[in-house]
Amino acid sequence: MLVPDHELLVDLLGRIPDPRRRRGVRHSVGALIAVAVCAVIAGARGFTAIGEWARDAGADALGRLGLERGSVDESTLRRLFARLDADRLDAVLGAWAVTRAALVAGRRVIAVDGKTVRGARGDSSSAPHLVAALAHGSGAVLGQVAVGEKSNEIPAARRLLQLLDLDGVVVTMDALHTQHDTAALVTEAGADYVLTVKANQKSLYNQLKALPWARMPALTRTERGHGRRVTRTIKVADVPAWIGFTAATQVARLRRTVTRKGRRTVEIVYLITSADAHTAPPALLAAWVQSHWQIENRLHWIRDVTFDEDRSQVRTGNAPRVMAALRNTVITLLRLHGHHNIAAALRHHARDTDRPINLILTA
Repeated sequence: MLVPDHELLVDLLGRIPDPRRRRGVRHSVGALIAVAVCAVIAGARGFTAIGEWARDAGADALGRLGLERGSVDESTLRRLFARLDADRLDAVLGAWAVTRAALVAGRRVIAVDGKTVRGARGDSSSAPHLVAALAHGSGAVLGQVAVGEKSNEIPAARRLLQLLDLDGVVVTMDALHTQHDTAALVTEAGADYVLTVKANQKSLYNQLKALPWARMPALTRTERGHGRRVTRTIKVADVPAWIGFTAATQVARLRRTVTRKGRRTVEIVYLITSADAHTAPPALLAAWVQSHWQIENRLHWIRDVTFDEDRSQVRTGNAPRVMAALRNTVITLLRLHGHHNIAAALRHHARDTDRPINLILTA
């Protein structure tokens, strides 16, 4: 889905199909979602808190968001979100975020990874597992899809990649997604992949381990902070002939040594990438791999800790996924406006009703 760079988020929300019967509808879907986004920007974690924010905001403030008939109660939002087309919502929000995401060294770099919304597990339903795409650098969430109940993260990640415009992009993925079909999909879409190989992929790992790494030059970087010292060493080689991944051009050995309070741990992983040595020299390749884990630290951790997502009691229909999409959007909005500490940003916007409204109306 393509979105013009100038189109505002509040206008795009109007494209979400309304699942309700027309009779008795007081507020548009776009306006109700906008209210919910503003409430989440102010720290709301569930429907009760969203309803309280809307009640406290008052008619004039809600009118700025398109609600022309006064306030809205939580039951309206609860019923709507349970039935909302979550696929369409994720597509619209992701397409908007793509137009705002920054480039890294001249390219858009995207990390793909999954997370389970544990609190949404019901007596007769499993917790939804969602796969998201995060832009390196800006921390914008570019898309999200749900894993099917009888499926796994691998086909869901491929479906997400097919929804994104990957032309010229670099896609980083963990070892679960080091699959031939995934590599082919990425390159056929005009992108490069950086895939990780760990010890649980025994055969491929041992083949890469047996390469003559001792004869290859190393690039080493050491960082200190948070009471630890981290040394990363990368060695890169041309891809061996036996590597069967589509368009692979380089392999790498990445050694990470962490020293904390005199104790040292070492992790060694291998990489396979379609990016050639000219576009991805060792330092840049190592930076892409290190930045991949922003999706854990800047998205999954924020949703778990700051938004307390894993203890959320939202469980009905599509509502858990819709709420996750709204949290993704709020994280993106705040990051694009220079807020690095999301918890502090939520407190800042909670102190003045106009702040979240101004934020969404200009996004």
